Amino acid sequence: MMGIKLVRLIEAHSERLSRSLSEKIRNSERTSAFQKIPPEELRLAATEVYRNLGEWLLQKTEADIAHRFRAVAEQRASEGIPLHQLVWALALTRDHLWRFLRQQSFSDSIFELHGELEVFQMLNQFFDRAIYYAIVGYEQFSQSVTAKDDWARARAAAISIGLLSERAEPTYED
Repeated sequence: MMGIKLVRLIEAHSERLSRSLSEKIRNSERTSAFQKIPPEELRLAATEVYRNLGEWLLQKTEADIAHRFRAVAEQRASEGIPLHQLVWALALTRDHLWRFLRQQSFSDSIFELHGELEVFQMLNQFFDRAIYYAIVGYEQFSQSVTAKDDWARARAAAISIGLLSERAEPTYED
């Protein structure tokens, strides 16, 4: 019961949390590449997680988390955000939420404290999975780009020695 109250509290404050988080990410030296991302886009990404936190923690499956954070990583990789900065941004997201929860903490009984600890455990598990799948997605995107670059270099070499016409269409697969 207390856990659900805390999740609803986060969701109710999602706008304020996402604004301050996006500012924190944009101003951190460890996430400097995020300055390439329009502020509103960054805020909306944070809002999506915070506003739907109950759903992410209680209803979404591991496959849902994998799908979402692989996609996030692919998008950030295509925008030139280094992997270490993406991971740090996810860690900032979690830490920002923890600070908010500590400020709002209002456990008066062992039962309420247990509910708070349960929420912290669920948040940890969620963000651990988000970071893991973001790394997987980033690596998959990088491998795909490398394969395309390798194909382009091989094609250029084949054209330069006359094995392939410049008009030949590339036929690689993603």
